[in-house]
Amino acid sequence: MGQARRLPDWAAYFRHELTERPWQEVLAGWWPRLLPGIVAGSTHGVIRVGHAVRALRGTACAPARQTLDELAHGLAFWAARYRELAGVVAPEGTLTPQQALPAVTRLKEQNGFIAHRLDRLERSSGWTASLRALKPAASAEEVPARLESLVDSAAKAYLRLGHGSPVLLVHAATAPNAVRHVLPVLPTEQWLPSLTAAWAAVVAVIATYAPARPAPCAEIVRRYPELTREDALQRAAEHGDEHVLKFADTAVESYDCTGDPELLAATLHVGELIDRP
Repeated sequence: MGQARRLPDWAAYFRHELTERPWQEVLAGWWPRLLPGIVAGSTHGVIRVGHAVRALRGTACAPARQTLDELAHGLAFWAARYRELAGVVAPEGTLTPQQALPAVTRLKEQNGFIAHRLDRLERSSGWTASLRALKPAASAEEVPARLESLVDSAAKAYLRLGHGSPVLLVHAATAPNAVRHVLPVLPTEQWLPSLTAAWAAVVAVIATYAPARPAPCAEIVRRYPELTREDALQRAAEHGDEHVLKFADTAVESYDCTGDPELLAATLHVGELIDRP
């Protein structure tokens, strides 16, 4: 794992595995192996797997070959770009996601590629402290609700933080959302480690790309008129950038759960910060 040049080999391997065994079995076998490398390819591995699993879960009949191929490519990308985060510890604090996100310690030197930033992050004193600050789930049964809260908080945080790195900070919301959508097909013993990994991915993105000075959220929200969820999705589709689309999908889903209009405002904000393709 972690050798990008082996991507074609990994894709061939996973296509074969998904032909020989049920996709749920393949996923459950590889998920715990890949999970420590959740930041692989700036979290695009887990995100791609999450989208494929959503499509597969929505199919009542036998899965289409094309959808299985997408899962194979998602797993292959994750394996080929695997990059384990050192020093990851489980949450053991008292903060909610909404409280813990602003408290994440930022890197003083936010420059270079993500690999260089992650190297510095793992050596920083604030890394494990930020990971520990989140209140843990007391049991596996609490994990879905905790993940939902984490996704909601990360999507709203984009209003304050997105200007720091408009594209990379999208993943603070879309990566844990991918984990949330995979969770129902995983064995419950994998749920708590999945929450730990999702939180580690969020902290890593925030610490390495979020600005030291957040933008005034209320002022940003006032710039956007009231809109419906359908308007938000339509504008994202018209924009066309893949990160705008992924973020809108995540934020609107959070809006459906919370009814918080700031989440819809965030879908317009990301479209302003990221250039159209």
